[in-house]
Amino acid sequence: MAPAGNGPLIPILGFLTCVAFIYLSFGDLWFDIKGDAESGFVKRNGTQFVVDGKALYVNGWNSYWFMDHAVNDHSRHRVGAMLEAGAKMGLTVCRTWAFNDGGYNALQISPGRFDERVFKALDHVIAEAKTHGVRLLLSLVNNLQAYGGKTQYVNWAWQEGVGLSSSNDSFFFDPSIRRYFKNYLTALLTRKNSITGIEYRNDPTIFAWELINEPRCLSDISGDTLQDWINEMTAFIKSIDNKHLLTVGLEGFYGPKSPKRLTVNPERWASELGSDFVRNSDSPNIDFASVHIYPDHWFHDQGFEEKLKFVVKWMLSHIEDGDKELKKPVLFTEFGLSNLNKDYEPAQRDRFYRTIFDVVYKSAKRKRSGAGTLVWQFVIEGMEGFNDDFGIVPWEQDSIQRLMKEQSCRLGRVTGRHLLDKKSREMCSHKP
Repeated sequence: MAPAGNGPLIPILGFLTCVAFIYLSFGDLWFDIKGDAESGFVKRNGTQFVVDGKALYVNGWNSYWFMDHAVNDHSRHRVGAMLEAGAKMGLTVCRTWAFNDGGYNALQISPGRFDERVFKALDHVIAEAKTHGVRLLLSLVNNLQAYGGKTQYVNWAWQEGVGLSSSNDSFFFDPSIRRYFKNYLTALLTRKNSITGIEYRNDPTIFAWELINEPRCLSDISGDTLQDWINEMTAFIKSIDNKHLLTVGLEGFYGPKSPKRLTVNPERWASELGSDFVRNSDSPNIDFASVHIYPDHWFHDQGFEEKLKFVVKWMLSHIEDGDKELKKPVLFTEFGLSNLNKDYEPAQRDRFYRTIFDVVYKSAKRKRSGAGTLVWQFVIEGMEGFNDDFGIVPWEQDSIQRLMKEQSCRLGRVTGRHLLDKKSREMCSHKP
């Protein structure tokens, strides 16, 4: 018999033993649940992006060239410089390429063969983004020929004697090419970052994946071929990575069965590209819709004021789709005004940006689906070979910097995010 003085000790020991048993049995599960909730991944709640339970409206930019410039020592600094500049303007997301298929500085040299040197460059881009507090929207393949694109995949299949067709659109329906692309997706999603030690699929620095930049399938204007490919590839991605958001990468055109093809599309050709904004974005594994805004490319006879009117109509139409049809956020992932227009004046670009920012801000205030914008594009001085008629060196354009900062603060005030860190509080201390 135990001494009377140890009486209370017995139930305490029993309780502690029970607690220890529960922890050993279920502790990992509890921490997994808690860790996932606090991991900082961007999620979707209806028509809003959310991070850690608080709404996020995106103000960001495109710098497609990050990985390419991170390969070489002499140009790698440009990635950090651009990310630092973006962070100083309160920008939260940068869209960039996570592909380079064949050719110079190729990530994928041939089907399933990767250059570790270039993969380490992409590791660097992601690690740098994390350092500067910027998230990345990573695009996975190009519809266009730049950086390989679907043309390179078709050429590979043709060269290996397994291609069904030399048509670029066989990228979407050729079983061999689909297998090539899935192998690439697997390698990318499961890549362990050589700097951070985190697999890409587990890294919250990645805002989302974009399936393909500006998909078109002219050989099947019904849209069925592209839709089948989207459904298959998005399901495959989600089977490997269910933590990140996923978008298609659309320009936003309405297809041949959409009533908006006649009232909103820029011209008739836009409904004959094999894509459809609502149908493609409604795919079950797509988390948010993407739209581009390029009236300079889509019209050849409109003046500046007419283009501004079109932009507002275009944006409001897609926000309406997000609210009523898709029930998903709508992110305007590219927009720009060309400096090659005959009537171009620098002040027009300011008005163009302001118009777009105002539409998104009003949408955010009303908790509608307009989830943010990404400017095309920001570059560093001395990058003429990577610039185009839309490119901007942000620190050389005071008015653009002011607009970007103001939009960051306006969107931050809607959600209270401008109060979350010292830099944002300082930048947004003066109300517009």
